[in-house]
Amino acid sequence: MVVTSGGRVADRDGARAFDAVVFDLDGVIVDTERIVHEVWAGTFARYGCSFTLEEWSVAVGSDRGFDPFEVLAARSSVPLPPLAELQREIDREEQRLLEGLSPLPGIRAWIEGANDLGMDVAVVSSSPRPWVEGRLADVGLDRHFVVVSCRDARLAAKPAPDLYLDACARLHVEARRAVAVEDSLHGITAARAAGLACVGVPNTVTAGLDLFGADLLVESLDALPVAEALRRLSERRGR
Repeated sequence: MVVTSGGRVADRDGARAFDAVVFDLDGVIVDTERIVHEVWAGTFARYGCSFTLEEWSVAVGSDRGFDPFEVLAARSSVPLPPLAELQREIDREEQRLLEGLSPLPGIRAWIEGANDLGMDVAVVSSSPRPWVEGRLADVGLDRHFVVVSCRDARLAAKPAPDLYLDACARLHVEARRAVAVEDSLHGITAARAAGLACVGVPNTVTAGLDLFGADLLVESLDALPVAEALRRLSERRGR
């Protein structure tokens, strides 16, 4: 792969290799995975019980696998407040910890690098739209993405490929010519099922997961420029 004089990412024969980079939100753009995990761990402790990181991590990147409300109700050793009150308690603590967050290392550089290469950038998330748009606004990135695709009544959460297919359709790019950036097995599974190449970048919550499905694994986006990641992905695709 080379970069053409026009700034486009291209294969050796001159055709562009990739047209877009599609980022997961939680744990890739913003360190929300850690915060939500901490809030729930503290909530469980207040009500006399706990859960393991292994239990928690099976639901990362999706809307299934581990229902903390259900598990807390089953394990609590003291009476719980009504569900609505408990939800407000959790929401308040999350909002307190979310204040002052910055984008994770390397995100701004990857967005700028992709734009410099003439590529569009998008966000795909299994979280609902109000959460996604709120977190992007919190870190000043709400105007940086051409498309934001979120789980809703029409689009299934990851590991279904719906969100990635929707984003690529709205970007007017073929899925095979887009690159996903994911921190979870559910996300990687969704991206690969949709036909995207995938960069895996674990965070403190997903570091113990086997992200074997990614085409390229990096410790942090800060450790590898986007142009180099695209070069490596293009080389692997050409093998």
